[in-house]
Amino acid sequence: MVLYYYIAALILSMAALFIKKQSVTKIIMTVFLLVQLLFTLHIMQNSGKTELTYFTFDALGTIFLIVLTMISIAVVYHGFRYFSDRSPERFFYYHSALIGLIASITGAYFANDVTAVWVLVEATTLTGSVLIYHKKTTTALEAAWKYIFLCSTGIAIAYLGILFLSMTMTGLGIQDLSFESISKVAAHANPLYLKIAFLFVLVGYSTKMELFPMHTVGIDANTEAPSPIGGLISTGLVNLGFISIFRVYISLSGTTIFDWMNHIFIIVGVFSLVVAAGYELKVRYSARMLAYSSLENTGLVAIAIGVGGIGYYAAILLLVLHTLVKSSLFFQTGQMYRILNTHMVDESGNYMKIYPAGGLVFLIGLICIAAIPPSGLFVAEFLIFKSLVSSGHWFVLILSLFLLAFIIFAMSTRILKMVFSRPQRFGDEDFIKLHPVETLSQFIFLSIVIFICFYQPQFLVDLINQSIAGLPK
Repeated sequence: MVLYYYIAALILSMAALFIKKQSVTKIIMTVFLLVQLLFTLHIMQNSGKTELTYFTFDALGTIFLIVLTMISIAVVYHGFRYFSDRSPERFFYYHSALIGLIASITGAYFANDVTAVWVLVEATTLTGSVLIYHKKTTTALEAAWKYIFLCSTGIAIAYLGILFLSMTMTGLGIQDLSFESISKVAAHANPLYLKIAFLFVLVGYSTKMELFPMHTVGIDANTEAPSPIGGLISTGLVNLGFISIFRVYISLSGTTIFDWMNHIFIIVGVFSLVVAAGYELKVRYSARMLAYSSLENTGLVAIAIGVGGIGYYAAILLLVLHTLVKSSLFFQTGQMYRILNTHMVDESGNYMKIYPAGGLVFLIGLICIAAIPPSGLFVAEFLIFKSLVSSGHWFVLILSLFLLAFIIFAMSTRILKMVFSRPQRFGDEDFIKLHPVETLSQFIFLSIVIFICFYQPQFLVDLINQSIAGLPK
């Protein structure tokens, strides 16, 4: 099925590129979404199965594939709406690259070998850069080249980590670099080489996870990409970066460097919060505000992994819920731009009056992303803080809460200004009217996040627990 999936994705991607008819492209994208959905169902029904040697359908990949498929449907729909009042010139390139990006992310979620992950992560860089440059503006070109250069640099650094892993495993009786093989013999490897390999992998793949120190890649990409693509980059690709790092972490968790890796995660997480807090206080661009919010959430995830225990569960739950909330907010910034023709916070305003459905999405989204009850993120962050208390990391706890207060204040003032305050740029004008049904996907996603605050479905709990079963308690 993996082979059939990629053959179908390749054919559909090429068809979208060369058949220059929007009606046909819409049909192609609908067919691709159906293929994506069927492939997701196949994986759910074949848990633990390995196909084509390099793809294993484990619980960790399954969790994030389910949410990727969910948001992909919304990404395609909002992409159609994005082009409804734009020149169709880039329509075909956009959707061809979008198929390639989603297919690359999907495969990387289940790749069971460090080299296979590396190849698929590089594929996301190539397809993602096409989508970032979509607008063909000077700033979009700069962001696209920066994305290619920094991501490629990150991938090269990660490859050095793979080389060190390979050197370390030489003579230990394994013939491949699958995560399972590495975990079996890593305890007998040179700890210094393992530390170097982990650092290179963490730094390299932080370009995708939007985690300190390579977080700037995602910030610029989210700012310049069309809003549906920003929603995908800040969620699907962030989750990909997490999986790529987390699988290596799991493979090395039985070695003497385990505690050292945890300290590195905590340090990286705290620095991510510091950077996010500093820039959120001065950001003036709505998409950039959301991008720094992603940095905040990945910082919390890193801290949760470093603390361990219930933090493992909380980290995955936080990423799942962040995917639903952040994609909703990105979709809404795209709708706001269609109505107000600006992404600048100071130039926006009266959004609740102009488009009440969109204003409501911003308000609910703010509550959810700030982890205020009844947001499901409250449960995830509460578990993270609980793990910090139980492990005695009082300084990290206090510092994190202090930085989160700044971030929540910064996001709240900007979103409330966009929703209620009078804008600086315009007065009473006629704006494009959007039907409230265009926000339906956002209300669905946010409703799921609120629902999970009160009840976590057993299948979700089981999948998360299976994902972290091999880690020390």
